[in-house]
Amino acid sequence: MDRRTFMKLAALTGAGLSMPVGLHRIADAVEASTRPDLVVVHGASPERIVNTALEALGGIRKFISRGDIVVIKPNIGWDRTPEQAGNTNPYVVAAVVKLCFEAGARKVKVFDRPVNDPRRCYVQSGIAPMVSALGAEAEYVDDRKFKEMTIQGHALKTWPLYTDVFEADKVINIPIAKHHGLAKLTMSMKNWMGVMGGLRRQIHQKLDESLVDLSTTIKPALTILDAVRVLTANGPQGGSLDDVKKLDMVVAGVDQVAIDSYGATLFGMTGSDLGYVKLGHDRGLGQMDLNRLRIRKINI
Repeated sequence: MDRRTFMKLAALTGAGLSMPVGLHRIADAVEASTRPDLVVVHGASPERIVNTALEALGGIRKFISRGDIVVIKPNIGWDRTPEQAGNTNPYVVAAVVKLCFEAGARKVKVFDRPVNDPRRCYVQSGIAPMVSALGAEAEYVDDRKFKEMTIQGHALKTWPLYTDVFEADKVINIPIAKHHGLAKLTMSMKNWMGVMGGLRRQIHQKLDESLVDLSTTIKPALTILDAVRVLTANGPQGGSLDDVKKLDMVVAGVDQVAIDSYGATLFGMTGSDLGYVKLGHDRGLGQMDLNRLRIRKINI
């Protein structure tokens, strides 16, 4: 079915005429085939660029259903202000929380296992105050909720992971794009380290393999890469505003490998420059070849 035929069918439906079941399925397939794999939105308002990105992907209700318990996993690892770009931008996180509630989510939980003091990270990042004001839960991780889980990865066979992630109806990953001294860059796949218990530094010996193992175990419904401000050096903690570059951008989609591959281009790299992206691609987790993706770019 070509696009003109599809539009005619859509017009008939809008006029109150029924479409045969078979044609409904074809129309759905046509819509899916034209939907972008990634949406890149640039603009001055974090809330507007998030909203625009989600609309371009089909709307928040494509990902969140009424009654869902939603876990949102930002980066809240560091005692840093939003201007220092050590954590996910709070306005980006708040925009997603708001959309989830508008879609009818019953509960939204926002958390991370910080490296610095959680009491300072949650407040200094701006995330806890903003999402709490919208009705989301922004509680510190509870050590009793880490459970040894089978991973069956190449480097990780088992590891204590945070049970709230696996008990939720939907999980949304909202990492920040920034420099990392060991991994080169930290984005969506590395953001899962925030749901690991135990001594996380032990995975540094096989970091790329471990990140892919984690990313094949955790299944986010949606990933939104925060590039409102990116940390270009001295990551992941940062601290100096000289290392921060303001891009006013988000990248959204469902393919973590693709998102991290695109994110690499923001730093003058390609996906193949990042070991975990290449491994994720090779293991079938996602597509790192941007030429094979439908990427929609929107400027507001």
